[in-house]
Amino acid sequence: MEKLVELEILGLSSNHSQSGSFTLVMGEMEGSRRLPIVIGMFEAQAIAIEIEKIIPNRPMTHDLFKSFSDSFKFEIARIVISDMKEGVFYAKIHCKNSASIVEIDSRPSDAIAIAVRFAAPIFCAEKVMSEAAIEFTEEEKKLESSKEVQSRAPKSNPKKEPSLKDFSLDKLNQLLEKAITNEDYERAARIRDEINKRN
Repeated sequence: MEKLVELEILGLSSNHSQSGSFTLVMGEMEGSRRLPIVIGMFEAQAIAIEIEKIIPNRPMTHDLFKSFSDSFKFEIARIVISDMKEGVFYAKIHCKNSASIVEIDSRPSDAIAIAVRFAAPIFCAEKVMSEAAIEFTEEEKKLESSKEVQSRAPKSNPKKEPSLKDFSLDKLNQLLEKAITNEDYERAARIRDEINKRN
């Protein structure tokens, strides 16, 4: 049986590189790795409103799924981010009722939006974590918590930067460390994907 790592939602931020998309940052419960996943605006909104306990005027798709499952007496046991191919994450929703357990394929963003509504645990396959997660040191974690307390200064207008394809592997690794230190998870995810393409 494959090893699974339990995750928690750490944050959601708008993605500067892709207009209309967001980066969902997941952290392992017993460890220092972070898993950034780029998701769409609708899914980001669906996750955020449930975390903030905002009740929309009409049920959203994921709320509809919850009502549907409650009506038919099945629950979500857990969701698993099961695979990653060419930079795309895959997930499975594990549903159960008194008679059976069923796995349903899903995009991770939808699976997580459903998991928060059912208070279901979120897991990731170790093979996905080892390929896609970003390691945090104790020092970086301390820096992260102190930054949360301080108010952030607005960022100056970003200059046009060269493509990641132009950098050497050594330089990419340096950029990755810098992006993690600056908590720029979107950039870290892009650099990680570029490094993975070359390995």
